[in-house]
Amino acid sequence: MAEITIASDSCEPSERESEPDEDALVPDIRHTEKPVAREIPEAKGEDVHATGEPGARAEMHYRRALELLIESEIPFLVGGAYAMREYVGISRWTKDLDLFCPRTEVERVLEVLTAAGWQVELTDPVWLAKARWHDLLIDVLFNSGNGLHPVNQRWFQRAPAVRVFGSLVRLVPVEEMILSKAYVQERDRYDGPDIHHLILKHGRTIDWSHLIALLEPHWEVLLAHLVNFRFVYPSEHERIPPWVMRELLGRVEQQLVSQPVAEPVCRGTLLSRTEYEIDVQEWGFRDARAQLLSS
Repeated sequence: MAEITIASDSCEPSERESEPDEDALVPDIRHTEKPVAREIPEAKGEDVHATGEPGARAEMHYRRALELLIESEIPFLVGGAYAMREYVGISRWTKDLDLFCPRTEVERVLEVLTAAGWQVELTDPVWLAKARWHDLLIDVLFNSGNGLHPVNQRWFQRAPAVRVFGSLVRLVPVEEMILSKAYVQERDRYDGPDIHHLILKHGRTIDWSHLIALLEPHWEVLLAHLVNFRFVYPSEHERIPPWVMRELLGRVEQQLVSQPVAEPVCRGTLLSRTEYEIDVQEWGFRDARAQLLSS
């Protein structure tokens, strides 16, 4: 497993410089310059829990796909299981490779993969395209599943580099990894454990101000994951800076003395596509996802 580091800090917002405008960030995010691999100190020396590795055929096709995308100078980030392996040392073979890119680059990605023999489709115009080679799969993600968090240049600002299938590529940053998993709360899939493991290994270096900003205005989603982390790891509370908990719990205190939302609204549709259908179809709650996507 290659080893990399993530430059970040966990100081309070008052000690940090203000976030630059998004348009000023990373003016060129193409693979025109080779990224330099660095070390993730907290993943170093950990035992890898191996549940299987890709075979030679899968490795060959994935390696070639990455090489072609790099040669085409298409900006992309590797996420999913391969990023989790590098960040926390857990290896799980899922027969798919998750690539993240801006929406404006999706067509180029699909064109390159089509020319290489992959069968491609725009699975969901809100967030997902797919490429298939028999039983192998490349997911091309350009937004969160609920459509609220598109991949943009800011994702590339913190992206560390690592070798995946022999190619030097950039990973989805830890903060954006947490963002991409925070809303995944389906009956048959819940990404909370991945978030807990990322905090366990990188809580001391996570840019917490940036992470809170990413989850705005849905900071309760982040708070719920942090409370669960404290339950899962009662000896590791210091991985989350105290000011983060004070900030988010202070917002809860403010809610307790403020007027609740007057109109019945269900934000569960931002977490699950199916589990809250009855709320909006039969129980009279307005669908928060539909409102946000139409605004």
